[in-house]
Amino acid sequence: MRVPQTLLALLLTLCQLAASATSLNKPAAPISRIDPTFWWVGMKNPKLQLLVHGPGLATSRVTMAAYPGVTLEGFQRLESPNYLLVNLTINSTAQPGKLQLTFNGKQKTTYAYELRARTTPGDKSKVQGISSADFIYLLMPDRFANGDPTNDVVKGNRPPGLARDSMYARHGGDLKGIEQHFDYLKELGVTAIWPTPVVDNNMPKAGYHGYALTDYYAVDPHYGTNEDYVRFVQHAHEQGLKVIHDVVLNHIGSFNYLWLDQPAKDWFHQWPSFTRGNYRNGTVNDPHVAALDRKLFSNTWFDTTMPDPAQENPLVETYLIQNFLWWVEYTGVDGYRVDTYTYSDPTFLMHWGQAILDEYPQLGMFGETWMQEAEGVAQQAFWTRNVFPPVNGFKSNLPGAIDFILRQALLESLTKPAGFAEGVSKLYYAVQGDWMYEDASRNVIFLDNHDVDRVFSVLGEDVNKQKMALAWLLTERGIPQIYYGTEVLMKNFSRPDGLLREDFPGGWPGDRQNAFTAAGRTPAQQDVHEYVRRLANYRKTHPVLQTGQLTHFVPENGVYTYFRHNAQGQSVMIMLNTNAAAKQVALSRFEERLKGFKSAQDVLSGAPVPNLQTANIPAHTALVWELR
Repeated sequence: MRVPQTLLALLLTLCQLAASATSLNKPAAPISRIDPTFWWVGMKNPKLQLLVHGPGLATSRVTMAAYPGVTLEGFQRLESPNYLLVNLTINSTAQPGKLQLTFNGKQKTTYAYELRARTTPGDKSKVQGISSADFIYLLMPDRFANGDPTNDVVKGNRPPGLARDSMYARHGGDLKGIEQHFDYLKELGVTAIWPTPVVDNNMPKAGYHGYALTDYYAVDPHYGTNEDYVRFVQHAHEQGLKVIHDVVLNHIGSFNYLWLDQPAKDWFHQWPSFTRGNYRNGTVNDPHVAALDRKLFSNTWFDTTMPDPAQENPLVETYLIQNFLWWVEYTGVDGYRVDTYTYSDPTFLMHWGQAILDEYPQLGMFGETWMQEAEGVAQQAFWTRNVFPPVNGFKSNLPGAIDFILRQALLESLTKPAGFAEGVSKLYYAVQGDWMYEDASRNVIFLDNHDVDRVFSVLGEDVNKQKMALAWLLTERGIPQIYYGTEVLMKNFSRPDGLLREDFPGGWPGDRQNAFTAAGRTPAQQDVHEYVRRLANYRKTHPVLQTGQLTHFVPENGVYTYFRHNAQGQSVMIMLNTNAAAKQVALSRFEERLKGFKSAQDVLSGAPVPNLQTANIPAHTALVWELR
C-alpha cells in the first residue's frame, strides 16, 4: 500500500524532531582537555590550577565531590567562552585517586581527575642531576636514527610524512632510534643525552626541530608516545645514561591550541601587526635603555610562527610552572636545557627557576644565553647565578649557562694568530672572567650545536685542529657537550640550507655509510672517533678532569698551558699549541704546578714522558699529560 506523500512528510518530520530531542538529552561531554592532564599528591606546593577547555564551558559552575585532603578553592571564567580555571588545594594528607569534578552548565558533565602517587622522591635513578662529571651528547631525534618506521607517517600532522631530501621536512628519527644506539654512546664515553625538544610540534614547516611546540603535554607522535618517552628515560637510566629535557619557555607554535583558541587576549603579547623582536638581551640591564627597545626585546615574537606568552600574567606563569614540574615528575628526567632563556620575562624567570628548584633541587639546569663576543662574559654571567647585585629587580637563579663566549674564544684561538688580546689570548681572558659566576663549572661548554656552523667546517676541515678543539672540550672546566656527528667529522654550515642538521650516517636502513661502526668510518673519522673515545673515557674515570681546580698561565708564543689538579694530588697538564709550526717549550715556567712531579704519561698515546724539562709540541696539537 502506498503511503500518501503528506503522511510520509509528517512521519519524517516527527522522526527528525524525536532524533533532535534525543540528541539534546545526550550527556555529551563538553570537556576537550584539562591541563595538567593529571597531578600528584605530596608536591611541596599544595596549590593546583587546572585549565579546563571545552565549547561553551565558561557558563558552567564547578562542584567537587568530597575528597579527603583536597579542597576546591573556586573557579574562574576567562575572556574566552571555552575555558574555565579550577583552583584546588591538595594538602599532605591527600591520597592517590580520582577527583570527581562536576561542570553544571548547558550540559552537566562529570570528570574524574586523576591524582597519582609520586615516584621521584624515593627513586634514586630519577632526577639525578647534571654536573661537571658528565659528558653530554646533543642530538636532534629526527636526524639521528629511525628505529620505529610505524611512526614515520602520522595522520593529521602538517605534513603527515617524511621527505629525507628536504632539510626542512621530517626525516623519521625517533626515540627508539636513539635507544638502539645507547651502546654507541656509552662506548664513546657519553654519560648524558640531550635531545632537542621531544614535545609535539605539529607545524606545517620545520616541525622536526621541536622549538615551536603545539602541545605542552604531549610527545611528538613522530617520536613516540608519552609512555614511550617515560620508558626511554627509564631505559637510559638502566644503561647508566642521563636524559636532559629541552624546554621552551619563551614561545610556542602558532598551531598550539592555546593560540588557536586563546583563553584571553592577555595570555599573549599581541601587536597590531607582526613585530619581530630585536634580540637584544642587553636591554634588560642597560641603565640607559630606551623603553621602546626594552619592549621590543621581551614583548615581541621570536619569529612569525612563534606566539609569545605574556609571562607577566600570573595565570600564564602558573600554567607554565606547572607544566615543567609535570614533565620532571612524570618522566624522571635529570636536567633541563632552557631554550632562549634571556627572552622570557625576568620576574617570571626568577619565579619559574625557584619553583622548579624548590621541588627538585637536584635537577640540572642550564640555559641558552646566546651572546656575541662584544657582549662579553659579564653579560653572560648576568643571566646565571653570579656575584652581581640585582639589576632592575632581577637576580638570576639559573645554575649554569651554555658558554657561547668561551666557544667563540676557543674558535678564535684556532683560526687567528696569537696576540696580546687576540687569538689564544681571547681564550685566556674568557676563562679569567669566571670570577663573575657563582660557579663556572656549572656552565656547559661546546664546540658546535644545532644552531651554529659545525666546528669541522669552521676549522677548515683540519683534522688536527678538530682534535685540539676536542682535547680542550674534555679538559676545560665545566660540563662538556658534543654535537652528534662531531666525533666522525660531520661538517657544513647553518646557511643557506641548514646542512648542519644532516642525518647521522647509518641511522636509516639502506644508508650508504654506517658511522655507528668502526668498519663504516673512513680512516680520518675513525681517528677522531677514537680520540674522543679515549679522552672521554679517561675523563670519566679521573675526577681531576671533572671537579679539579683549574690553574692556567698567560699564553706565550701561541701556546696556552693549564692544569687540572685536586687535593688528592692528582694533576693533569694540558698544552695547546695554536701555531702552524711545532714549538719547544721549557717547562721551568710552570714550576709552581710541577713541583713534586718527576714524570708524566701522555693520556692520548699512552707513551711515558720521562722528564718534565721541555715539551715538544707539534703544530696545531694538544698535549694532555697525567703527572706522576
